[in-house]
Amino acid sequence: TEVTEKLEEVVMIWIKQIRQVLVESEQMRREADDIGPSAELEHWKTRMSSFNSLLDEIKSSRVKKIISILQAARSKTLKQWKELDGNITIAANEAKDNVRYLYTLDKFFGPLAKASPATMMEHVPSLMNTVCMIYCTSPYYNTSERMTSLLLKITNQMINTCKTYLSEG
Repeated sequence: TEVTEKLEEVVMIWIKQIRQVLVESEQMRREADDIGPSAELEHWKTRMSSFNSLLDEIKSSRVKKIISILQAARSKTLKQWKELDGNITIAANEAKDNVRYLYTLDKFFGPLAKASPATMMEHVPSLMNTVCMIYCTSPYYNTSERMTSLLLKITNQMINTCKTYLSEG
């Protein structure tokens, strides 16, 4: 029982740390007003990396041994652990899925950032079709909040490109 108590303390520390990571990942992001769509892809890549690292740690042999000992001891902390494990898996899957879908837009980021306004407009129909495809097929990215944020960033990039074009004569 003494070993079980020590292991439960360790797991409770992990639970607290994982909850903190989950809470921080769900908080509103502070971004500059003129940020472009490539920042959205970078955000999700960073988040995917973070959650994949966390999943790798949770699946490590050390953690599995501790959890199996607590299972044998019928510890009550395992209910919280399993819930958090599921939440981490969901968050990792969401980030992975969002990165996959946002990569389909990656080919448009260059023309949006470097083209003249006339050339940029040639890419807008296929860009909007791709955004529509993401909205229709992505299980995680199809919310009005996410789409609004993405479209705002695309618009910001178009405006910045036009400003640059005008200022360079």
